[in-house]
Amino acid sequence: MTSHAFLSSSSSSPNSSLVPLGWDDAWAAEFAPYAEQGLVPGRVVRVDRGQCDVLTPDGLVRADTAFVTPHDPLRVICTGDWAAVEPAGNPRYVKAYLPRRTAFVRSTSSQRSEGQVLAANVDHAIIAVPLAVELDLGRIERFLALAWESGAQPLVVLTKADLVPDPVTLAHLVQDVETSAPGVQVLTVSAHTGEGTDVLGAIVADGTSVLLGTSGAGKSTLANALLGADVMEVQATRDVDGKGRHTTTTRNLLSLPGGGVLIDTPGLRGVGLWDAEAGVGQTFSEIEELAAECRFHDCAHEAEPGCAVQAAVADGSLPERRLESYRKLLRENQRIVAKTDARLRADIRRDWKQKSAQGRANYAAKRGGHA
Repeated sequence: MTSHAFLSSSSSSPNSSLVPLGWDDAWAAEFAPYAEQGLVPGRVVRVDRGQCDVLTPDGLVRADTAFVTPHDPLRVICTGDWAAVEPAGNPRYVKAYLPRRTAFVRSTSSQRSEGQVLAANVDHAIIAVPLAVELDLGRIERFLALAWESGAQPLVVLTKADLVPDPVTLAHLVQDVETSAPGVQVLTVSAHTGEGTDVLGAIVADGTSVLLGTSGAGKSTLANALLGADVMEVQATRDVDGKGRHTTTTRNLLSLPGGGVLIDTPGLRGVGLWDAEAGVGQTFSEIEELAAECRFHDCAHEAEPGCAVQAAVADGSLPERRLESYRKLLRENQRIVAKTDARLRADIRRDWKQKSAQGRANYAAKRGGHA
């Protein structure tokens, strides 16, 4: 990441250089208690190996995250956080970070069923989907469920549109995605020809955007088009399967020349849900609306009489694929929530046993001292 990606301000305010990164009066009010302690505000632009790069009014600084590294992975500092940093020191430490307005969280492949925060304080979740390969509508719906759950506004960007020269074919592809993404804008973009990049640039100029997608989706190329420079490394995509190498290995926050900031992320192999019931409901909003018309409030939409959902499938207004995808994501989310609850109960029991053992040891030591 290069320093030219950040903007500065000529305002006399000591934190005015943070305004292009999203600093506002509300963040200033949240930071006030830390300012009284002499700490400096800054936005985290990169995290790696227990340290992070933070852009402060004094410039880009390297800071240690030892003070904000709890056991809960959802509370680990991440790209996009607003941090309270020591004004000096070697090393300098991040002492705290401000409560997040939004957070994009996925489930890791860990057997402990842990969540991973990919980006914090995001306004737009851009889901990059390449047109170089067959559309995976189920994967798009999975991304959308996580995006809605995060609190950000999703946006589906169909990249490499120049590879589909037939306008009729392209229109059908867009319609398929729009059917799978109710309430979400679907934009076709080609970084090669420049198609759609001006529209996308206008959208991301307002706030913070995170760029998500699988490896080979063209995220780095798209990021370079928005930045107006070859900041992100780009490697060729394999023709056989449309996949590319992981050219982005960390999550980086970059300021865009037209306004706004962009968080670029590595290609995601797995997109596991993490307590995203509301996000699933929003992604399949038409099914939720139909379910409200079912005769029974606990209708499973299978063979019950008076099922409005099954009636919509029967008359063709609701694709059966959508219903199957909805069921699949709900089942997956229920499993992850159940496993997470079980892990939390186990953690509580372990902590209780440790505290009980320590209490017994202290009591035994006290009795021994009296003796």
